[in-house]
Amino acid sequence: MTALDASKDAGLLASAKATRTAQAAQVADIAGRLERLPLTSYQKGIFAIIATAWFFDSMDLGALTFVLGSIKQTFQLSTAEAGLLSSMSFLGMFLGAASAGLLADRFGRSRVFQVSMIFWGLGSLFCGLSTTATMLGASRLLLGFGMGMEFPVAQSMVSEIMPAKNRGRYIAYLEGFWPIGFIASGLLTYVVLQIADWHMVFILQAIPAIFVLIVRRYVPESPRWLASHGHSDRAESVMQCIEKKVSERLDGKKLPPVIPQAVVTSGSIGIGTLFSGIYAKRTTMLWTLWFFALIGFYGLTTWLGALLQAKGFPVTKSVFYTIMISLAGIPGFLFSAWLVEAWGRKGTLVLNLLGGATACYFYGGATDQTQLIVAGLCMQFFLFGMWSALYAYTPELYPTAVRATGTGFASAFGRIGSLIGPYVIGVILPTMGQTGVFALGAGAFVIAALAVLILGEETKGRTLESISH
Repeated sequence: MTALDASKDAGLLASAKATRTAQAAQVADIAGRLERLPLTSYQKGIFAIIATAWFFDSMDLGALTFVLGSIKQTFQLSTAEAGLLSSMSFLGMFLGAASAGLLADRFGRSRVFQVSMIFWGLGSLFCGLSTTATMLGASRLLLGFGMGMEFPVAQSMVSEIMPAKNRGRYIAYLEGFWPIGFIASGLLTYVVLQIADWHMVFILQAIPAIFVLIVRRYVPESPRWLASHGHSDRAESVMQCIEKKVSERLDGKKLPPVIPQAVVTSGSIGIGTLFSGIYAKRTTMLWTLWFFALIGFYGLTTWLGALLQAKGFPVTKSVFYTIMISLAGIPGFLFSAWLVEAWGRKGTLVLNLLGGATACYFYGGATDQTQLIVAGLCMQFFLFGMWSALYAYTPELYPTAVRATGTGFASAFGRIGSLIGPYVIGVILPTMGQTGVFALGAGAFVIAALAVLILGEETKGRTLESISH
């Protein structure tokens, strides 16, 4: 190597180091400016738009719980075949979650979020037009793909726009739109089944996908993401716009001083980050948590209506009882939204998982209608509370450059559990009965709780940048 070549290499290294230093400085500046902003109607408005899209998405996912019994009768499916059909949604969610995280970290949060809405809207429409079980399964796969894309991206968007003192509560609120969407889906199904069949339920639930136009117009790209990917001009432009909007909501009052933030300056952050250093332990904990929590939740929830029908309740009655049981999810997520900030993410997760396991066990052994309803209410209270804490916790554990990737892969690994759960229950139900099915679900929640208890760390009140160290 000549002296000239050595000089060029040294110059390139110095230039790269200077670029990383400048980028880190802007990331720190953007983070500090976001953290100092008071929470106003502007940030709440962005949250409301994302949460509304989440609500419509949840309606589509929850619909199968209420119409699985009817679909089973329409196509004359066995319990194993019905379980396999249910699992198609979760196969799609696995593929969507795994790809969306990578795409959102590569191309931006807002753009991938919008694409996800188009996928689940088309999937729901095709479900409504399905004339065979095979076509319905393929449509559920597409629907699940869009949903799987949306969930990790939405979590990253909310976590990156909200200051630390409000972040956990608002992500928990975001997940709270799942039980509300689930209940709304049940109410829609209850009304539609009086005058039409299950096809119309899916067709009607495809219409809200046009909400993507609202997202495109009013939800900005994450300035944290822009800065971390070197889009300095766009990051500054978006940040100035956010500060202007917040200032307008404060009647032009001077914004608080910037809170200094320390950030990682390494240029080697990538997918391998998930399995190195402090993140390896976090990834192990999250994947275990998501896998077993979703085996239990989706394995049981997907079958709730069909299991009630198996106990002798007619279709409309089973839908009504499933809706009534799910109402407990509303106080459940509100309680968790308060508790994640008052007590912490780790304790809230463990409490909900163990509470859900206990209620789940008693639900499976209920011998009369009163016991069934009481145990069901307790079960949904804790399980929807679990979701709120889970979604608040997961995106906080990774740095901005791989936040959507880490969240997406955790969600994707969980979707393996949700893929397995409904099918396994369809297979074991004829031999183990409902008591065995719910005991299996309870055991899955206990394992998830142990993973958090042993491997989890507390993130309450800490900025995203401080957690990344």
